[in-house]
Amino acid sequence: MHFIKKISLFSLLLLLPVLTQAQNYEEGKSYSKLAKTVTTQTGDKIEVLEFFWYGCPHCFSFEPTLKKWRKNLPENVVFTRVAAPLNPRWMVHTKAYYTLQIMGEAEKHHESIFAAMHIKKQKLGNKTDIADFLATQGVNKETFLSTFDSFAVEMRAKQAMQLGQQYKVNGVPMLGVNGKYTVSGSQAGSYTGMTSVSEHLIKLESK
Repeated sequence: MHFIKKISLFSLLLLLPVLTQAQNYEEGKSYSKLAKTVTTQTGDKIEVLEFFWYGCPHCFSFEPTLKKWRKNLPENVVFTRVAAPLNPRWMVHTKAYYTLQIMGEAEKHHESIFAAMHIKKQKLGNKTDIADFLATQGVNKETFLSTFDSFAVEMRAKQAMQLGQQYKVNGVPMLGVNGKYTVSGSQAGSYTGMTSVSEHLIKLESK
């Protein structure tokens, strides 16, 4: 019996740092609260946004953690990627993402674009280079290029830019939770920290 008590005490001591961390998520430290709530597009469900850029090595490194986390999100959560162009240089990748989204191929090629840029070190800095690369992945080059310059893509890119401004995004990757909060790596301390803090905020919004 004495041995069992020691085991239980030891287990509790191991759990204390985790419990303490969960209780110490503080506004302004672990996450930020927006001064003005952003209108969400998910109705009664909680909206989680990932702001990213294909040229960002941190976004590439975050992807495996994010992919695993997304699989276990509750049913009342809707996850959406936002390719917000924080500066004009990012716009080509913003439009590439929304071009693929309109073509119904964004998720299929999302990881391959990251891998091409950050593992194979391919220069995908203009629409032609991106179209040529995607053609090797089975994407119709002519359809991609014609869609890239379409009004629909321009509108989605503009909306992504506006969302980035509304969420006060100043770096990526960043997660936005239900139009009220943002979570960055510098605040959360790690990629898993970002998802853990976001889970905490999702629970707050679910109450």
